[in-house]
Amino acid sequence: MKNKSYIGISFIILIFGIWAVPKIIAKFQKSDLVEIGPVPEFKLTNQNNKTISNKDYLGKVYVVEFFFATCPTICPKMNQSMLQLQDEFYGNPSFGLVSITIDPSNDTPEFLNEHARLLGVKHYNWNFLTGDKDYIFNLANKGFNLYAGENNKAAGGFEHSGLFALVDKEGKIRCRKDAQGNPILYYDGLDPKGVEAIKEDIKKLLVE
Repeated sequence: MKNKSYIGISFIILIFGIWAVPKIIAKFQKSDLVEIGPVPEFKLTNQNNKTISNKDYLGKVYVVEFFFATCPTICPKMNQSMLQLQDEFYGNPSFGLVSITIDPSNDTPEFLNEHARLLGVKHYNWNFLTGDKDYIFNLANKGFNLYAGENNKAAGGFEHSGLFALVDKEGKIRCRKDAQGNPILYYDGLDPKGVEAIKEDIKKLLVE
């Protein structure tokens, strides 16, 4: 009788193993998202006067935007999209957000701290970063290839991209492919479809 019980238990364990092992392996496999390249190194000051670098985000999936706090055009929409991501992944220590100002003369740590408070920032891995203007412009234009520049004719005195960069736990920029099979590179932070797409892809990277 005991032998039959052991055989039954062994059979259950075997069946569970056949079912569970592929799922466990799949969890740690790479998703279908394209690797664009390593995130450019950065070291800037956050809204709490703390130095933050890309190394602080290793082991986390995170989203990067370039903005400025007094922007009267696309930034409020971008920030609202980032808030949606905050709410979607709130409480997940493996997720983070990075908002880098292109107007560091105005966007001091103290100003960014108040800006974050007014926005309703709650996620402890959401950093608003400021620093040297030339350093930031170089980081945006040459590091991420996301346009940012000064323009006296533009509303607010600056112009920039409304795109979001998605970075995986290993510090690599990742993206999905479009309908033609081409990497989209970045996600449209102004389009609800772009926000939904990045949500889906963050979930994929979180289980890699």
